[in-house]
Order: sequence, then structure tokens, then C-alpha cells
Amino acid sequence: MNTTGGQTPDAAGMRAYAEELRATFMRLQEEAPALHEKARAVQVTEKSRDGLVAATVGANGDLIRLDLDPRIYRRQDARGLADAITQTIHAAVAKAQDRVVEIFAPLIPAEQMRAHIDGDLDAVLEQMSMQMPKRMTESP
Repeated sequence: MNTTGGQTPDAAGMRAYAEELRATFMRLQEEAPALHEKARAVQVTEKSRDGLVAATVGANGDLIRLDLDPRIYRRQDARGLADAITQTIHAAVAKAQDRVVEIFAPLIPAEQMRAHIDGDLDAVLEQMSMQMPKRMTESP
């Protein structure tokens, strides 16, 4: 039986992983409240390609403000205007999400944070299981 410091390699790996989780949890507990406040304050304004539509969204993608340049009335294209508004809001939401991911980058891997923002629990759990020592994730 191969042992390391009186422990089997599997036990040593599990102990190291548990210690890593504990350290990560402690960092989260200490740093997360400030990062959370910073993330909640995120606001992004994006303009349409033609500059006639400006949308401001918050960290959760909620629409805070929509500005329409009066020149939009020169064209009688309701569908085009609706598409421009939708595309502009989507672009602003994507940028807001990018900023939130950047804010949490020191604590949470970008892929895991994006999966969390997207509500993709399967991806979050898969990424967490990939971080576990190999023997812990194998079925007996």
C-alpha cells in the first residue's frame, strides 16, 4: 500500500481538495459582498448601429432607460425600429454580463460564472465535478 504521510493517495487528494474548497469558501465569504455590490451597480448603455436607439440595462439585464432619437420618426419602419431596439438591448445585456463576469473573475472562473448567469445548473455542476480529484468522481 502506497501512502503519503500515513494517508493513501486518494485520501491525500480528497484532503487537499477539501482544503482548497475551504480556502475558496473563505475568500468568497470575505470578498463576495463587496464584489456583489460592485456587480449590482453595473449599468451599460449601448447604441444601435445608426445611433438612433440607446438602451441602458442593469447587471441583471433589466432595462433601465430607453432613448429614441427624434430622427427615428423620419422613417416609417416600425419593424426596423423594433428590431433595432431589441438588438440594442441584447447588446447592452451581453456587455453587462461580461462586466459581471469580470468583476467576479478573481473568485469564480469565467465559464462557471457565465453558466450561473445563464441559469445553466448542469454546466455549473459539470464544471464543479471536473475540479474534483479524479477518484472522487469515479463510481465505485
